[in-house]
Amino acid sequence: MKYRVPLELETERLFLRQFQEEDWLGLHKYYSDAEATRYTVGKAFTEGETWRIMCSMIGHWQVRGYGPYAVLEKSTGQILGPVGFWYPNDWPAPEVKWALASEYWGQGFASEAARKVQSIGRAYLPEISLISFIHSDNQPSLKLAERLGAVLEKEVLFRGGIWKIYRHPKE
Repeated sequence: MKYRVPLELETERLFLRQFQEEDWLGLHKYYSDAEATRYTVGKAFTEGETWRIMCSMIGHWQVRGYGPYAVLEKSTGQILGPVGFWYPNDWPAPEVKWALASEYWGQGFASEAARKVQSIGRAYLPEISLISFIHSDNQPSLKLAERLGAVLEKEVLFRGGIWKIYRHPKE
């Protein structure tokens, strides 16, 4: 598989790279947090479920040539969560996703990582019109999409709820 985007990215405070086997426990901070996962997967995951979702993110790179990055805080080396490209077979379009453990909310990490991913998408995937696909009750993510310059395109019924499709700018 030829990867379509860089395998590693860096921002002022963050390092983004593909997930590695030892990352699952750090990733479990996000997936075991019922509040953090309320609008994404809808429940707290077991350790086994976290390991399997991490493997699906690694596999996403193999199938699509791009995928979610593991976000590490440079100063601590801690895994904050996944941010990157996501396009499961039931999604309306490829998206820029972000999902951080709640202890990292409100510190600008999601915005910093998502802006970097946006710029990489524009540079390396110019033929793809990226979205963010967000549950309508997830106010923090809706606000972040708007801060990133994404524009509400439409609402759709998905998995029993109303989800909003925000289209990211090409420039």
